[in-house]
Amino acid sequence: MRQAVFIGGIPAGEPDLPALMKRVTDGDQQAFSQLYDAVSGPAFGIVRAVLRDTAQSEEVTQEVLVEVWRHADRYRPERGTVLTWVLTMAHRRAVDRVRSVTAASAREEVVALRERMPAFDVTEAEVETRLEREEVRRCLRSLTEVQRESITLAYYEGLTYREVAQRLSASLGTVKTRMRDGLIRLRNCLGGLA
Repeated sequence: MRQAVFIGGIPAGEPDLPALMKRVTDGDQQAFSQLYDAVSGPAFGIVRAVLRDTAQSEEVTQEVLVEVWRHADRYRPERGTVLTWVLTMAHRRAVDRVRSVTAASAREEVVALRERMPAFDVTEAEVETRLEREEVRRCLRSLTEVQRESITLAYYEGLTYREVAQRLSASLGTVKTRMRDGLIRLRNCLGGLA
């Protein structure tokens, strides 16, 4: 078993991340390259554990490391190690990606559902029509026999006033009066439907 050799509290062969961060803050690209090599593996591991998709994990890890380059000055040593700072950003970015994908998926489901829905509720329309028919039938039963008969022949069988008069062997004026009075009673009975 190999024992780690420490130089100034840092394992030999391991980069001094705080020193690298200081240099990255100053825009040192070589320091960033070394920092990248040191933290990209653990960052990818954290992101992969959250996302489970290799391609997305690679993308998010790259985004995190670009953020480290651009915002290295935001690192505060008193709040934790460089690795902890990077891994915290990686975890947050991975969780944000999950939320974003979940929200996009939910939006797509809503859009798909709206596209499958009819412009109006067919069942509701059928129920309303049935209720209106029942109300009309009830109101028709409230008419006198001669009024109901005249209106039924005109509106349900499509006969003209003259044809209704001939069918009922009544004068045209009598049929018109019966229908006028019957329609007034229907309108009053139906109330909100008229």
